[in-house]
Formats: sequence, C-alpha cells, structure tokens
Amino acid sequence: MGTALKTWELENAVQLVDGTKDALYSYSAPAQKALDSAHPWRSDPHYFTSVRISAVALLKMVMHARAGGSLEVMGLMMGKIEAHTFVVTDAFRLPVQGTETRVNAQDEANEYMVEFLQRARDQGQLDNAVGWYHSHPGYGCWLSGIDVNTQKTQQQFSDPFCAVVIDPDRTVSAGKVDMGAFRTLPDTYVQDKAKGPTVKDGAAGVEADGFQTIPLGKMEDFGAHANHYYPLDVSHYKSTLDAKLLEALWNKYWVQTLSASPLTTNRDYGTNQISDLARKTQQEAGRKGFKTGAPVLALAESRSDALPKLGAAASKIAREEDMGLLAASVKGRVFNFPPPDGPEVDMK
Repeated sequence: MGTALKTWELENAVQLVDGTKDALYSYSAPAQKALDSAHPWRSDPHYFTSVRISAVALLKMVMHARAGGSLEVMGLMMGKIEAHTFVVTDAFRLPVQGTETRVNAQDEANEYMVEFLQRARDQGQLDNAVGWYHSHPGYGCWLSGIDVNTQKTQQQFSDPFCAVVIDPDRTVSAGKVDMGAFRTLPDTYVQDKAKGPTVKDGAAGVEADGFQTIPLGKMEDFGAHANHYYPLDVSHYKSTLDAKLLEALWNKYWVQTLSASPLTTNRDYGTNQISDLARKTQQEAGRKGFKTGAPVLALAESRSDALPKLGAAASKIAREEDMGLLAASVKGRVFNFPPPDGPEVDMK
C-alpha cells in the first residue's frame, strides 16, 4: 500500500513543501491585493508561466473526471496567485450537465459557484477562485473552440484565471495523470502577432517526445484555435496535512488499486483508440493509393510526417496494452492459486 502511494507520487512528481511553514497554503491578503493592483498580466499576455496544484486538489479533479465516464465534467479551482504562477489549493465540482463533446456552465452552475464561494468566505477560507477545470475523455488535453471562448470570458471578467483540462481515460491507461493548463491570448495580440503558436505549442499532456494522439473527429477543432492560447507548466505539491489526507485516501481505496485492471476499466477507450488508428491508416492509404501525377509528390511532402505519427500512435497503444497485460500477469502470480501442471505462458 505504501509502495503504491509512493509510486503515484513519483509518477506525478508530487513534492513535499516546507513541513514547518507550508508556505504555499499561507494566504496573505495584502500581498494578493498588491499583485492584483499591479496586474502585470494585462501588459504581458504570457505573464503566467506555471500552475502548482496540491495533491488533494489533483485527486479531487481526477476522481470527478473519472466519475463522469464518457461525459465531460466541470469544476472550479481555489487558490492564490504568485509571481508568474497560479497556486491551486483546493477544487470543487460544479452541477453541470455535459455531453461527450462539450461542457458549459449554465445559470444553475453560476448560482452554485457564487453560493459556494460565499459560504467558503463565511467559514474563513480566504482563497479565491483562480481557474476552472473540465475533462476531455479519451481525446487529450487542449482547448476546443467552446473552451477558448469560455476561458476568454473568464479572463475578461475574473482575471487572473486559468483553464485546466484532464483526460481521465488516458490517465487510467498510462497510470499517470494526463493534464494540461492553459491561458488564452487577447484577440488583438493574436491578430497583431506575425506568427502565432503552432498546434504543437498549444497542446499539452503529450508524451516525453512531444507526441500526442488526437482522434480523427477532433483534429479540425484541435488545430483551429491553437494560436489563441498557450500552455502552462504544471507541477504538484503536498503539505504535511495533504500527506495525512493522501494516506487516509489510500487506506480506503488500496483494495481497488490492487483489484482494478486498466484492460477492463478502460476497455472502451482502448477499443476506440484502435478503431481511430485504423480509420487514420485507411485515410492515409487512400490518399497515397488513389492519386497520381505531380500533385501526389506535393501531397506526400506536405504529409511526410503522417506515417511516422501513425507508427508512434500504434506503438503507444501496444505499449499501454502490454503494461495492462503485465500488471494482470503479476497480480495473477501473486494472488491466484498455483497453476496446474502444464506449459507456462511467457509474457514478453
């Protein structure tokens, strides 16, 4: 149990802050007021560069996103701002009805948000709302057109504010939280900029080599708004109280951790990944097989990186399936009765 908790913390780089001061949890109203009065983010669209999220807030957001299944969910993050950094100390879910492709707060959610913040103030919690989070089940961490408009509205009326996106399916599949944080850019800045950020710059939750798979049906929306926002670095931390809370949570759910298998828990996601890869491969084969003449050379040059990306996507799927099979094999060897005499299957 302790090993599983340590593994989760190492996978997500959860760091312990100063145990005697827990400085990230201390709220200074004068310091926050001074920084808000200076509002340097108004003159520098790239002023904020990072987000630090507490381990408990991270767990709350991931569990909420996972509970939504294939539907998008939405919540609010509490915390404070420091120089170039958002510090998230807590998070709570919003009563929002999402779909498989979009989520947007309505009047009921806005009323709930105002009442929650007011009651938190009455209880002595001084942290402000510093951002919102929502889920992208199975299709990566980036901002769609609706997300960009929502974030721009928040930055216009509630700045400083950031947006966090979580992919619960990829989190379960990879064993590491798939998360991205973003800030949108002013329309005038986007128009005046000679060359905005590329699709790669706008993406987050990518592999170590910078690769991220996007479903075929989401590709157009993924690239259409990439120059309207930029990603923030995401890191995680825990206080001494967080350490005790995490231990309590692990004591409650450790049985599920041992019994769950990503192959069965995330079966639909794996199937969708394979189907999407097959459609992309068929589409690419059609482009290269049915067109002839000079335009084919230009088309092949413009899409010269398509096949390597398909290969990388296939390798990613195979790697995740292998990890699930290996985990199932290890659990079987540890907890099941000794197998009957016969040839043993060697899993490689």
